[in-house]
Amino acid sequence: MPTVVKPVQIAYHVRDPEREARRCAAEFGWGPFFLMEHIPLARCLYRGKESHFDHTSAYGQAGEIMVELICQSDDSPSVLRDLFRAEQRGVHHVAHFVADLSAALAEFRARGIAVALEATTTNGVQFAMVDTSATLGHMLESYEPVAALQRFYSHVRRAAAGWDGTNPVRRL
Repeated sequence: MPTVVKPVQIAYHVRDPEREARRCAAEFGWGPFFLMEHIPLARCLYRGKESHFDHTSAYGQAGEIMVELICQSDDSPSVLRDLFRAEQRGVHHVAHFVADLSAALAEFRARGIAVALEATTTNGVQFAMVDTSATLGHMLESYEPVAALQRFYSHVRRAAAGWDGTNPVRRL
């Protein structure tokens, strides 16, 4: 029996995360959103090869689940370009926590699911995306619930508690 995937985040590919964050706040009450531009990575492997992944994301809360609005700054090969051209929009990935990232990736590989991205943020958070687009229509993002990531999830959730809709986008 495979490990059960329990989604904690849904990510939408958009052209402009800041503009889409304002729209999602106004239309759906999601937010507030925290915008991170040109997110630096200490390490990035795209389909097993060293790569560069220049992306921008806005993170907000939608009830019990985090929402990420993500875009890429160029058209180089990447997990985003695998599914979408720059002007397209749609669900790109669903994220979940795993107890052990290496073990989870080994399990996916053993089941014939390709690891499309392995990366580490500059503050040491490791994450990966596996290509489940043939079965789910989107990728799955996996990461361990390390302290830095837990703090970020808590920060976004706390900001949403009692939020009155003002200041829908906040830069980080």
